[in-house]
Amino acid sequence: MATKRVGDITRGTTAPNRLRRVDRWLIASYCSFLRSVEQPLCVDLGFGRSPATTVEWWQRLHAHVRDDIKVLGIEIDPQRVAAALPLARPGLEFAVGGFEIPSGNRQPHVIRAFNVLRQYPEAEVQSAWTMMCRRLAPGGVLIDGTCDEIGRLSTWLCVQADGERGAVPVTLTLSAQVSTLGEPSRFATRLPKSLIHRNVDGEPVHQLLAALDHAWARNAGLAVFSARQRFVATVQQLQADGWPICGSEQRWRLGEVTLDFQRLVQ
Repeated sequence: MATKRVGDITRGTTAPNRLRRVDRWLIASYCSFLRSVEQPLCVDLGFGRSPATTVEWWQRLHAHVRDDIKVLGIEIDPQRVAAALPLARPGLEFAVGGFEIPSGNRQPHVIRAFNVLRQYPEAEVQSAWTMMCRRLAPGGVLIDGTCDEIGRLSTWLCVQADGERGAVPVTLTLSAQVSTLGEPSRFATRLPKSLIHRNVDGEPVHQLLAALDHAWARNAGLAVFSARQRFVATVQQLQADGWPICGSEQRWRLGEVTLDFQRLVQ
């Protein structure tokens, strides 16, 4: 019996190289995990009208993680899948489906759902997370994020399965081309669906963006050296002020900052 497809056809807008920032972060953060498991499988959910970013993801994982990694691109629109099939190759497949993740007996180690849940009502996010996380292999992660049209401004949540709540976000990452950032509060326009309506006074994400803007302004003098140095100093200040910053300066120099989400919302 065929499994019911869960989800709606989205606008499907995409562009080559749009997801380079999250791909770079994923390789840095989960390379060891993906190298440690047998038959690693990564699922790209909702690749859109063009499979370009799915193909790029396979190329990056194949080159920088391991050459036997498998990537499965999933779209709920059969016509989009049919158009993608000519690009399939060993290790890269495409299938029709939605949040139920039709990967057969194979459990994904990573599910990347970018610019998908943003197009759904906020009330449906938790159930979609739970459904996807139930399909994950032990230790697996769901990346729920959004970005602008050319990938210069991006945010994402790393979500893991949780027995009681079904699925919980464990980290929040903000990533930008800092030379075009303007002010860090611009991240507000690309927050994941579960956060975008919480950017109001009193909520942790609103306080975070305000703190970023304040630290960015205090370090304005470093802009004469580079926007990168200014961003690093901004993150260092947030860390000194007690914000739950993860990672090292190596990541911050890329215009990227990751926070422990559970500590952020406490």
